[in-house]
Amino acid sequence: MTSEKSCDHHTEGTMGMRKHCISIVPIFNHLTPAEMEEIVKATHSVSYKRNHTIYHAGDKSDGLYIVHKGRVKVYRLSDNGKEQLVRILEPGNFTGELSLFNETVHDAYAEAMEPIELCVMDRESFQQFLLKYPAVSLKVLGEFSNRLAKTEQQAANIAMETVETRVAMYLADQVEEQKMTTIVLPMTRKDLASHLGTTPETISRKLADFEDAGWINQTTQRKIEIADLDALLLA
Repeated sequence: MTSEKSCDHHTEGTMGMRKHCISIVPIFNHLTPAEMEEIVKATHSVSYKRNHTIYHAGDKSDGLYIVHKGRVKVYRLSDNGKEQLVRILEPGNFTGELSLFNETVHDAYAEAMEPIELCVMDRESFQQFLLKYPAVSLKVLGEFSNRLAKTEQQAANIAMETVETRVAMYLADQVEEQKMTTIVLPMTRKDLASHLGTTPETISRKLADFEDAGWINQTTQRKIEIADLDALLLA
């Protein structure tokens, strides 16, 4: 009897997690409760430990991965093995969406940056929802557009801006995103260097320069107080 109650409690907890998972995703959160419930039933949940590789480049891409808890790093590897950060996924973000339109393989790696919980929907189920709820299709296209714009902006920054400016712009973006003048870097300096097209040593050197100039105060490796945002924006 105890095991049955325990099982029921686990099932209810898993269902509740998937409901919350779906409700925080921009491509779904405009749907009615009944429509959302239908989508919840088509997903299953998985958990992974920190540093677990969720998928590798070359693996068959056959589903949508939605982050419920934790953060996921999506990155590519160059021919010489150098890591290039593509994006960091936080709760409500998703990956694997290209498989929803045609059969393909992943062109990048996805790795858990910390213990994570994911909601997963297979390709066939999601395609059915795209046909049934056209608004979802428009939301997906909107997300593609946003990601393309960010990728193009990142490429332009790397090509046209100095490393100093790229680091300064990134810190300013974090102030705006976190809505605080004391920010916590959402990634390691190694990942930040990959994201900004430079090296960890250069990141550390530029942050030290900013601190010497009185623009920032480095509390820890990840926690930074922005003392003079205006000066930083002119870097």
